[in-house]
Amino acid sequence: MISRVKAAVAQLVGGTASSSGAGSCPDSGPRFPYSRPVFLQLSPEESERAADHSGRPILVPALGSRSRLALPWHTGYAEVINAGKSVLNEDQAAREIVQVERKDWKNGTAAETVKDDGSAGKDEQIEREQSSHGILGGCCALAVVYLLGKYYVANAGDSRAILIRGGETIPLSNEFTPESERQRLQYLGYLQPHLLGNEFTHLEFPRRIQHREIGRKMLFRDYSMTGWAYKTIEEDDLKFPLVYGEGKKARVMATIGVTRGLGDHNLKVYCSNIHIKPFLSCVPEVKVYDVAQHEHGVDDVIVLGTDGLWDVVSDREVADAVIRILSSCDADNPNRFTLAAQELVMRSRGILKEHGWRLSNDRLGSGDDISVFVIPLYGHT
Repeated sequence: MISRVKAAVAQLVGGTASSSGAGSCPDSGPRFPYSRPVFLQLSPEESERAADHSGRPILVPALGSRSRLALPWHTGYAEVINAGKSVLNEDQAAREIVQVERKDWKNGTAAETVKDDGSAGKDEQIEREQSSHGILGGCCALAVVYLLGKYYVANAGDSRAILIRGGETIPLSNEFTPESERQRLQYLGYLQPHLLGNEFTHLEFPRRIQHREIGRKMLFRDYSMTGWAYKTIEEDDLKFPLVYGEGKKARVMATIGVTRGLGDHNLKVYCSNIHIKPFLSCVPEVKVYDVAQHEHGVDDVIVLGTDGLWDVVSDREVADAVIRILSSCDADNPNRFTLAAQELVMRSRGILKEHGWRLSNDRLGSGDDISVFVIPLYGHT
């Protein structure tokens, strides 16, 4: 099981970069070739059409598919490419059905054991793979594992999972951004100031400080503070803040907008030799949901979405759209969860108008890649 998971993670991190030639071998081709999720079962013509940044067709698995690649429990899925932000679709979904066995030493038979050296070990393996094949880049990751009646939701990055039960929404993950992890980042900068390269300060100020303000008092906060206090501005405070900006514009070292993920070992501050990787954690947050502890109706689901979805719609808007679609379908319709996923992608992508992709209320739609799973909770305890 672990080896299959490692292969899937390597595909996530290495696939996009290698498609442009990085990591290619003259004889064998790219180490991690770019592809769309295998369960979509796209023909070459469909794959080419899916890469249209102007039309942005929404892709779903073949409705009613009974192949071995079909998603379990009629789980719904939909995706769409970005509006020209990058050449390829940077979201990569995967599904695996595995069996886990544990054998003991009996009658001279060797035991079959699985040793998991943790997420840090996986990230080190990715570093070795990227180094040996000349691959750059990294990714966020959101994974859900169903095992022995429980869902394990692991998130490292800015994707999100919510549970919709009885019409209510329950968060199953948190996004990891420079804002949400400010104190962790600042504490690391405080403990190891050499990581800041004499160009950044771990302190945060409401705005950039001008040289003429040295000696004046200014609001600030550091790793130990949730609120603000005053300090007298010194020469060192003129350095660029380790965490700067608000919301989607917040960045670590003016470079990256997420603080957890896999890869990015070679990422540096622009025109410098300052590595950003020490501040990027590969450790996911894991939450556990025990299915047996709750009653579930036929419309109760888990929704997984990449940031392209959550950038433009709220948890409540997602829940309302899912409930509306599911309630309009017969409970035994195997395609209802795919229709719900398709609706979520369509709502967040919007419709192409004269001034770009727009939502129904004429707000700007998501120009990002969008991938969505809708996983039913009823009937598989």
